[in-house]
Amino acid sequence: MTHSFAAPAHLTLHSETESIAFATALARRLRPGDVVALSGPLGSGKTTLVRAIVRELHGSDAAFSPTFTFWHRYAGTPTIDHIDLFRIDDPLEIAELGLEEAFDSRSIVLVEWWHNAPELIPPRRYEIDVQGSGDDTRRVILREPL
Repeated sequence: MTHSFAAPAHLTLHSETESIAFATALARRLRPGDVVALSGPLGSGKTTLVRAIVRELHGSDAAFSPTFTFWHRYAGTPTIDHIDLFRIDDPLEIAELGLEEAFDSRSIVLVEWWHNAPELIPPRRYEIDVQGSGDDTRRVILREPL
């Protein structure tokens, strides 16, 4: 199956403030059923983007990286499911953890480290690839579904 994406947007974010502004603008466009697949090295700011999306949609930035729990649901309108696949080593773990239940079209799903389980992620998705870490400028590629 081919994936239909708009032309990718290449962005340079010079600060955490710019990263938050990018995520805030994206959050305003998200609707239940949307999936945002985030990739990038440790420390690139994936969780910062998630936190900004949750803050924009729920008024709270209580988001954290669910690395050890794999999945956290932020109740509210809309519901936001935050999945972190950093520790997934075997695709069988996905079924054991029940992660596919998050993709029921009733919530916005934000997935960090999605490349560790690409079969879990629906073809219609936003993809955000973040490069850079620490105090470095971030280079972001955003692919939006058509």
